[in-house]
Amino acid sequence: MNVLVVDDEKNIREIMIKVLKLENINCAGAENGLSAQRMLQEKSFDIVVSDLKMPGMSGQELLEWIGKEGLNIPVIMMSAFGQAEDAVRALKQGAFDYIVKPFAPEEMLHRIRTAYKSKMMELQLDEKLKDDSYITHSPGMLKLKERMLRVAPTPSMVLITGESGSGKEVSARFIHKNSQVSNGPFISINIGGIPENLLESELFGYEKGAFTGAEKRKIGLFETAAGGTLFLDEIGEMPSSLQVKLLRVFQDKTIRRLGGISDIPINARIISATNKNLEEEVKKQTFREDLFYRLNVARIELMPLRERKEDILAISISLLKKLNKKMGSNIRTISDQAIEWLESYDFPGNIRELENILERACIFSGGTEFVLKDLDLPGNFNRSVDKIERGTIQEMEVKMTKKALHKWEGNRTKAAKELGISRRTILNKIKEFNLE
Repeated sequence: MNVLVVDDEKNIREIMIKVLKLENINCAGAENGLSAQRMLQEKSFDIVVSDLKMPGMSGQELLEWIGKEGLNIPVIMMSAFGQAEDAVRALKQGAFDYIVKPFAPEEMLHRIRTAYKSKMMELQLDEKLKDDSYITHSPGMLKLKERMLRVAPTPSMVLITGESGSGKEVSARFIHKNSQVSNGPFISINIGGIPENLLESELFGYEKGAFTGAEKRKIGLFETAAGGTLFLDEIGEMPSSLQVKLLRVFQDKTIRRLGGISDIPINARIISATNKNLEEEVKKQTFREDLFYRLNVARIELMPLRERKEDILAISISLLKKLNKKMGSNIRTISDQAIEWLESYDFPGNIRELENILERACIFSGGTEFVLKDLDLPGNFNRSVDKIERGTIQEMEVKMTKKALHKWEGNRTKAAKELGISRRTILNKIKEFNLE
């Protein structure tokens, strides 16, 4: 890590440099903004710590210059007591954080490390997003992602299933992006969100005079999606009266507008999604079996967020970038404690609930880092998670192995599967920890 300390007060600058060097942090000093500007042009730095008020070029002006130059360098502003208003203005203009003089060295070290951690996380995520808009590290989701990439170039219908908020539309957009119609439109409709009497005209369109109020022709979504993808979200909510018409569309590849007399060929990739168990709906005769088989050509079953907790941090960082733009906030990182608790929560509302929690935190957070108190967690949060146990790695292994064996009543194969290890490994653990 390379840190540039900018302060016109020589004693403060030199003390900070000594403290940082004691922590094995590479650093250099500049006595004003102009000097710092020259050094940033000559050498690469990871963090800039700058005083707010300086002769020649102020910290505020240096911050603006860094932004205009497009340098991805977190800037921590130092302000004297009474300059809080200027420091807040700097935060709004892109400063990572600010600290009021005088401050303890430990506090500054914490903020520098937090800024560096944030920068590293952003760089890792940006590198991933260059080639890939689908964020996952979970083995199960990586297999699903591979499945989506295999089906994407084909014209086959896709049915995406999963709990509410698990990312069905994101998955549909990912398939569209990697399909042969990626240059065409992606048209989405939530079947459950449109009244039955309006749904048919939304999908198929209508001719002028088709009914009272139809003063001019309207093009339906099947036609609008021509050359692209039509995403039918919550297909399980499709009224039975329209299921027959939808089946005919899929069979004949044509539609007829309401009030029309001619059939119109359709040229759109169809992706459907539902949070219902359509097999059960077929048994209950609330969903047509023949329509189900038409839709269920390529099946993508999404995992709930509670089963892919290794993705929570990466998804949170991605959501934060979007929320910062939306909310005008400047949250750059999440504290280890907050991450630990988020990864322990079951998220019944999945990714949508995670986004809502982070949006609330954007409203109530007072700095550039989320801490646990900012998350405004649900009232039953503490009851919904297991207590986080601590100890040595071996102690944790013993506890986890015992817990899995108790849960599966001594069935070693099932316990090994839950722990993500082989049966041979769990047998060795049982022998090693004397758990016979």
